[in-house]
Amino acid sequence: MSTLALYIGAALAEIAGCFAVWVWARNGGSALWLGPGLLSLALFAWLLTRTGIDFAGRAYAAYGGVYIAASLVWLWAIEDQGPDRWDVIGAAVCLVGAGIILLAPRG
Repeated sequence: MSTLALYIGAALAEIAGCFAVWVWARNGGSALWLGPGLLSLALFAWLLTRTGIDFAGRAYAAYGGVYIAASLVWLWAIEDQGPDRWDVIGAAVCLVGAGIILLAPRG
């Protein structure tokens, strides 16, 4: 599986897990949200370990850009709140940074 596919899967798992906790803690949802939320967060962490990147810090740094973009997709698709131009510009800058971290030639 490609690093980008793993990052997208990890982002969806992390966002879903965090959203489950958000629903419980901020929206007064049932504590039953916590079980699936914790499983989703565990899946997120496991998926990050599947990347071919040799150092955890570099994997996490590059993942951050994908997470930011995926969070805005979640905002739009799940929370029905479209990102504004500043959200889009910020996400694009982050994705460029993630690309530099992932694709830079290293010795």
